[in-house]
Amino acid sequence: MNSRFLIFFSAILISLSSAAQTAIKFNDPHIHYMGRIAMRDSAAELSWSANSIKINFSGTGVSATLRDERSDNNYNVIIDGKVVSKLHPEKDKKDYVLASGLPVGKHTLELFKRTEWAMGKTWFYGLTLAKGSKILAAPATKKHKIEYFGDSISCGYADEDTTGQDRGSSPYENGYISYSAITARHYNAEFYNTSKSGIGITVSWFPLVMSEMYDRLDATNPDSKWDFSKYTPDLVIINLFQNDSWIVKLTDNEQFKAKFGTTAPTNEFIINAYRSFVKSVRSKYPKAKIVCILGSMDATKAGSPWPGYIDKAVAGLNDKNIYTHFIPYKNTNGHPSVKEQQAMADDLIGYLDGVVKW
Repeated sequence: MNSRFLIFFSAILISLSSAAQTAIKFNDPHIHYMGRIAMRDSAAELSWSANSIKINFSGTGVSATLRDERSDNNYNVIIDGKVVSKLHPEKDKKDYVLASGLPVGKHTLELFKRTEWAMGKTWFYGLTLAKGSKILAAPATKKHKIEYFGDSISCGYADEDTTGQDRGSSPYENGYISYSAITARHYNAEFYNTSKSGIGITVSWFPLVMSEMYDRLDATNPDSKWDFSKYTPDLVIINLFQNDSWIVKLTDNEQFKAKFGTTAPTNEFIINAYRSFVKSVRSKYPKAKIVCILGSMDATKAGSPWPGYIDKAVAGLNDKNIYTHFIPYKNTNGHPSVKEQQAMADDLIGYLDGVVKW
């Protein structure tokens, strides 16, 4: 067999192998997306905590083509409802095998963003199904829909740091086991997690407060606006004020000075700021039930005035579909651990069962 024939024969085999795989572009209608996701010309841009990509397919394996802004994000790979691995995409555009050697038959695959937008963006270009595999109808949108507006607690900041150092870097943050995600899964609900570690209502640890961020598609771009008609939650959960409760006492803090000058805000100012934000959310979702929670860090410890500020803010709205609920102080250092996130979810679910009747 001469060399020309071998080259020709090899080219045919490669062509046949490629043809046996099925390419699914990022904008294929068989893909179900969850969370605020920007659809760019060549890729879907994932940034928010809990952004996810989900498909149904019949076959044995699937891979994804991804590129990460800083290689600082992590994703859970979920097959048939079970987390099977953690994916850490690199800065170069690459293909990643998400599943292989599965039993022949129907499967679901979900790629779930564990990390928040502070860790940068990930661009998702599409999927490739293994030989003999076939894409199936997109997963149905779930009946119930939730949106969270929160801070580090809702993002799962440091929940997997078991050393007690309370590290908030990407290896230790897992939004999939935050109270927000656990609660949504309990109700089999879609959920959007419009949250950011360090953010507050009146002041944050950086120059951006929730009233400026809550309506953005790209949180880093003030001109990038979210189209609220694309997702209408039945239930909104607001868990904010933990960061405010610290910064309003730190007169030398840079953000304190930027927001308040030299004088701490009055109780009335704090209450009105919270009320104003809730009114903004209500204007976007006129039919949703809104539950204003706080906890489980020290903003709800005994003697804290912050639950009272929320009660007064909500009472002034005179809206029977806006509620308050305060999760008890966990009485440990740092952010909620895996166990404490679960305890928060249990507490919140116990309360919500009397509100939403799902």
